[in-house]
Amino acid sequence: MRDALFIGIDGGGTNCRARLRNGAGERLGEGRGGPANVRLGPDVVMESILTATRAALAEAGLPEAMLGRLHAGLGLAGAGLTTDRERLRAAAESVFATVAIDTDAVAAWWGACGGADGAILILGTGSCGLAVVGGKRTYVGGWGPEISDEGSGAVLGQAALRRAARAAEGLAPATPLTDALLARFDGSLETIVGWTSTARPTDYGSFVPLVFEHAEQLDRAALDLLGKTAAEVAEMVLRLLDLGAPRVRLIGGLSGPLEGWLPPPIRAHLAPAEADAVDGAILMARAAFV
Repeated sequence: MRDALFIGIDGGGTNCRARLRNGAGERLGEGRGGPANVRLGPDVVMESILTATRAALAEAGLPEAMLGRLHAGLGLAGAGLTTDRERLRAAAESVFATVAIDTDAVAAWWGACGGADGAILILGTGSCGLAVVGGKRTYVGGWGPEISDEGSGAVLGQAALRRAARAAEGLAPATPLTDALLARFDGSLETIVGWTSTARPTDYGSFVPLVFEHAEQLDRAALDLLGKTAAEVAEMVLRLLDLGAPRVRLIGGLSGPLEGWLPPPIRAHLAPAEADAVDGAILMARAAFV
């Protein structure tokens, strides 16, 4: 085990991160690559994974010829779909010594909980909870902002824009936040509708800093929006605890800003993550290697 080399990959729809450690757990190098959502197809995903892995090898001062000696843990968005996952596994096994592949949420759980019973709640552009208790996995949310992803940046940003549209029509009180959002579209609801036809979750998420900024200024709309978002997060935390998780780890870009908005009894059942999803992917690789 001590002479083994492990590469962990945390891959999403925008980019992927790689980290190389030896059998003793020492960090040797890191790298980044392009999008690695399994639904993009094995060719695209493998190109991103290899770009990130080669960068990690280069930082470690190791030649590309070492690829075949690496034990890989791949935590990838979209890996819950069996057919796509197995196609990617076949491609990865032609490159690496061994391959463990699972969803990015599972890699995050491995990192946050160290493989022990527990739960994570990812709060970023989207949201997704995962509880692993007694070997049983249960997901909460993660189906996209159209029907799910409460507590996420995309859903919060969409709610803020909807609030601004209501204010423009006199259906809700105007506030500095709603005025600022409307100003981005020259005060035109028609412009907003045109924008929404091509807007992606990340586009809605771009409004989130504005919501927090105005909340600090006691803007009533911002306070209301964040209060509702915190209630959504609390509901998901309660569900994960009901599944038997002893603690919930909040992770993702919105986890820090939103934690303070949660009720104290909810915060009492949170715990810090032990490590990130990249190290979680390395733990996946080590578990498969043993």
